[in-house]
Amino acid sequence: MLGPRMLASVRQGLRKSLSRNTRGKKVNITGIYPPVTTPFTANAEVDYGKLEENLHKLGTFPFRGAVGGVCGLANVLGAQVCQLERLCLTGQWEEARKLQLRLIEPNTAVTRRFGIPGLKKAMDWFGYYGGPCRAPLQGLSPAEEEALRLDFSSNGWI
Repeated sequence: MLGPRMLASVRQGLRKSLSRNTRGKKVNITGIYPPVTTPFTANAEVDYGKLEENLHKLGTFPFRGAVGGVCGLANVLGAQVCQLERLCLTGQWEEARKLQLRLIEPNTAVTRRFGIPGLKKAMDWFGYYGGPCRAPLQGLSPAEEEALRLDFSSNGWI
């Protein structure tokens, strides 16, 4: 993670780079995407809170766009996640927005709310092999499974 002083230094350097002319041409870094590493907890699980915090910090940099993502949902709704990318690449923003809104709730369910057990259960529902959770993780309780089902059914996926 970048410390506050280092972050301020990077911002200052980027501002200078953005405003500096090179042989009469202004430097343009809008097509350059900063790498984002995935932070892990002490239990070797993805630390989604820290990842979100890092992304918010990077959002203050003068870069435009993003590459990649945390795509746990692609294990279940892979065609739809790829369709979202195609819609964005072809500039079909209204269709992409509608699809994105339908994907948010199930994505949150399998990446944050229910995690790996939720992802495995959803994979089973869609005909993939999710399999049992490895210790120490436990499968979903019946109430959690029903809540997960609601996240997918309320958006028309089940």
